[in-house]
Amino acid sequence: MRPSDWFLPALWSAMAAVLVGALVGREAEALAGFGVGAVVFIAGLAVGLRGRVRRAQVVSRPFPEAWRAWLDRHVPLYAAGSNADRQRFERTVLVALDAWSIEGVDGVTVDDTLRLAVAAGAGVMLWGRPDWDVPAGRSILLYPGTFDDEYSTIDSADFDGMAHPQGPVILSAPAVLSGWKRTDGYNVVLHELAHVFDFDPEGADGLPAFLDPRSVDAWKDLVRTEMRRAKLGKGVLRSYAATNPAELFAVATEQFFERPARLRQHHPELFEALAALYNVVPPDEELQSPGGSLMARRWSAGDA
Repeated sequence: MRPSDWFLPALWSAMAAVLVGALVGREAEALAGFGVGAVVFIAGLAVGLRGRVRRAQVVSRPFPEAWRAWLDRHVPLYAAGSNADRQRFERTVLVALDAWSIEGVDGVTVDDTLRLAVAAGAGVMLWGRPDWDVPAGRSILLYPGTFDDEYSTIDSADFDGMAHPQGPVILSAPAVLSGWKRTDGYNVVLHELAHVFDFDPEGADGLPAFLDPRSVDAWKDLVRTEMRRAKLGKGVLRSYAATNPAELFAVATEQFFERPARLRQHHPELFEALAALYNVVPPDEELQSPGGSLMARRWSAGDA
């Protein structure tokens, strides 16, 4: 939760603690009860203020021109945005870089480009939802290539990314960079961040935590329909989307931001649902020359 959002709840909670401390205290104990409440009040106030000050410091940091140039080349949403939208995107990137620990594994050197390529995912997904928060406390581990379910980088490994509800997000560094070079519907950063936004205490279930409760039943029906289509090879979602609702949501999120025109044409209901969810209509993609990104080449078989 963004500090500016939880500051007031924390303040009200602390004030309530003061009142409770006064009410439950009995005569000789009243002063002690009030004192406990006052301590809680001061602690809550301090936490709220510290969070607000920290965020203000983070978003006031200079945003390098080289980063803007990279975003203009690789993130169509940013390139097409107004000055205000671009500045908000940049603030989101700065908050993500401050909130996440991004580390290289097995010799991967994490330079500014890799860090920006990871944080740009938050800027894209929160573009139309400034009221949503960058998931805090995340550890991002960048591997030198694909890995298996035991995190080994053997030749037969085929995972480009993996997210855990309470653990790190693991990404293939080459796939991270490749995903932003082409708008081909394959972007491991967007895919794994979709899982992060989907997580609840029990894992990912294809129901994003920020989904309007009134839309849950309709969303479940739509997901079931789209999973059947993906399983049959109909439409433009790769067959992996049929694995479960969480993968359907992640794959659809990639397509929505990377190839919106294609998704709108073949999956109009899904496109409209995601446009409402993310509160944005991404700019139509440019036609790509043959080849595709690393993920596209790996997953192209069976992708209608």
